[in-house]
Amino acid sequence: MRLRTDWVLLAGFCAFLFFFGLAYFGLLGADEPRYAQVAREMLARHDWITPTLGGTPWLEKPPLYYWQAMLAYAIFGVSDWAARLPSTVDATLLVIAIYLFFRKLRPGSELNAALMTASAAGVIGFARAASTDMPLAAMFSVALLAWYVWFETDTKTFLALAYFFLALATLAKGPVAPFLAAIVLLCFAAVQRGYRFLRRTLWLPGILLFCMVTLPWYVAVQIRVPEFFRVFFLQHNLARFGTNLYHHREPFWYFFPIALIGLLPWTALAVASVVETIRAWWAERGEGLQQDDLLDIFLVIWLLVPVIFFSLSQSKLPGYILPALPAGTLLTSEYVRRRAEDDKRLGGVLTMLHAVIAAALIIPALMIQYLVLQHRLPWGKGMAIALGLFLVLAVGIAVSLRTRLGVSSIRFVTLIVVVLGVGSVLRLGSPALDSTQSARPLARELASLETKPLPIAVFHIMRETEYGLAFYRNRIIYAYDRGEIPDNEHLVVAPEGSQVALAKLVAGRRVSYLGSFAPQGLDYYWVAGKNP
Repeated sequence: MRLRTDWVLLAGFCAFLFFFGLAYFGLLGADEPRYAQVAREMLARHDWITPTLGGTPWLEKPPLYYWQAMLAYAIFGVSDWAARLPSTVDATLLVIAIYLFFRKLRPGSELNAALMTASAAGVIGFARAASTDMPLAAMFSVALLAWYVWFETDTKTFLALAYFFLALATLAKGPVAPFLAAIVLLCFAAVQRGYRFLRRTLWLPGILLFCMVTLPWYVAVQIRVPEFFRVFFLQHNLARFGTNLYHHREPFWYFFPIALIGLLPWTALAVASVVETIRAWWAERGEGLQQDDLLDIFLVIWLLVPVIFFSLSQSKLPGYILPALPAGTLLTSEYVRRRAEDDKRLGGVLTMLHAVIAAALIIPALMIQYLVLQHRLPWGKGMAIALGLFLVLAVGIAVSLRTRLGVSSIRFVTLIVVVLGVGSVLRLGSPALDSTQSARPLARELASLETKPLPIAVFHIMRETEYGLAFYRNRIIYAYDRGEIPDNEHLVVAPEGSQVALAKLVAGRRVSYLGSFAPQGLDYYWVAGKNP
């Protein structure tokens, strides 16, 4: 009966947190529409090897996301929500894997572990993004969990699973997956002062399985596109890490607050668990470590390695440390399990800190429209309601954690805030996100103007809009800034008031103003073709 209830809860929370409202707003940023369009072009050519964008090889990432999106398009048709399905499905796979592995490792805590991971802010956000970050994080996390189950049980099936999912992680984002896994295992061995399990990890059938899964695509694309090695390995891996080639420079400490934000609403408990684990290890470092201590140490290493490693990178984006977040939520689950088993309550300070941090999420969730449109939290009736609800939730969580149920109720009372927050963001924030951050409504306006398909060009426009138009209009977008001015008649999207500047660039051709898209400060124009 309990097993059935667990599966119902997992299905319900994954359906709401990951799947619900995928189409409420269009693709955001540059990566989402770009990856979605690459998958569409591959499907149109029935080509499972060479990613292309605008018909040109696009060798920035391996193909796992593209393959998954192609399957989604083939089943459901091409759409923005179908482009997000790979990440959604992979996040669900991650949650299910955590439940199954923890059911074997730590019976009784598997539901906490799975739902805490599902409800972390970073996991929810990237589970709803058409990107390669969640495929990498899910496959990498399943690989490390499978490896640890093998470490505890010595069952080769789990070691084979570790190699298989590590291979999928390598197909998701490249050599960073086995490299990070190797660092985690080396650090774990160093902490234990024992390296024998490393030799046993290098299992020939597992290595062959890894090669069988990964090498066919890497070899095939290298044969088909000889510059693949230079572009993918040297440029998009080594140069991205060692230089600011792609203009994503951030300070060294950037990923530490990003990790704390990504672990919300479990941040306070995750930090407490890290501190407790390090203290316990330091106190017992001269003695034999217990099995529970080993898991916690493994999780701390797993959490810290990606954060520290990518902090050394000259290029930083929030999704880089997504593979670390499951370790933080699993540490939280272990922290709660130990206190429940010892019949201990959380300390008063930690209780209040968790209650305040968790409940505070409701404020930006309810005020999401103002944050998107005005980039601030205004004072007024709406803010008063948000603050009132925050106080009610904070007091409710704190009181619940101090009752007889104590720490056992933490999952339930915290998930109430998560559900309210996600629902508020989707219902209240989606229209604002769609109109100000996505090219979808702009593409619809341009489509309504056309009596026949016309080329589309952009002028002084952010690449987010350019890639978005490419996906939603399913055509190559020309850029005046790159000297790509079509000879025949076409539409141009430009910042408001650009007609004079456009007329100079296409001297002798008529430029007609067609309308504006005010939420993004854009105008669109018709430009006549060149006279023969």
